Amino acid sequence: MLTQEQIEDFHTRGFLNLGKIYSDDECAKMRAEMFRVMHEETERKPVLNRGMGGSGELTVVQIVNMWQASDMYLRHAEHPIIAEAVAQLCDTDTLRIWHDQVQYKPPTKGGPTGWHQDHPLWPTIQPADLISSWMPMEDATQQNGCMWMVPGSHKWGNQQRYIGSREPFEPFHREPAQLPEGAEIFRVPTEVMKGECQLHHCLTWHGSPANPSDKDRPAIAVHYMPAHTRHDPVGSHVMDEWVTVAEGEILEGEVFPVVYNSAS
Repeated sequence: MLTQEQIEDFHTRGFLNLGKIYSDDECAKMRAEMFRVMHEETERKPVLNRGMGGSGELTVVQIVNMWQASDMYLRHAEHPIIAEAVAQLCDTDTLRIWHDQVQYKPPTKGGPTGWHQDHPLWPTIQPADLISSWMPMEDATQQNGCMWMVPGSHKWGNQQRYIGSREPFEPFHREPAQLPEGAEIFRVPTEVMKGECQLHHCLTWHGSPANPSDKDRPAIAVHYMPAHTRHDPVGSHVMDEWVTVAEGEILEGEVFPVVYNSAS
């Protein structure tokens, strides 16, 4: 159960570190399982398993819906500490998985993930109040490409089309007049240690620089839908193939399982 201070901190900044959730041994098992899925050694497969090429030889490996390939990752999505915290912040009695994803940055050549908001990249669901958990299986530091956040940016609405980046990995707004009065763009690094879990709102500006270090950055994100999330397509998404409900209906189904219910 989150404290009132934690709740206020999340709603003020748009992100929150829950602290240590997994032991080092548990992280090692999840890391090994991640590589099994990545190398197609599991019987069941994820929705997507690809390298996202960056500049030159830089890359990020993206695996969507680890939970479909691995029961270990389904149990992670159902973790009671994480799920209860997300439900509390969403003020909902039920959570479903929208999808999960590994974004793995290999050592020395891990590519950047540009500044963005999540929800505008999910143009098939509404409203914009999903929350994601993010858990690294090794320390995620400024040296190996940890995430950076813009505090308070989740309150500014959909600004995705205006978000730019300048060196050194500095976000800016292409049309500042579109921002609410008093909005201040400043970035902060969010170093998350192995087994800790960080939550962020689906409109919080975030991104991560390249990983030039000799340490990799394995991490799993789970994107959670509150009970009222509905299918409202205005664009396409990799998960469209598994949507079985009509436009305007609650997004539910076999590939969008309930992972938290306060009554159970």
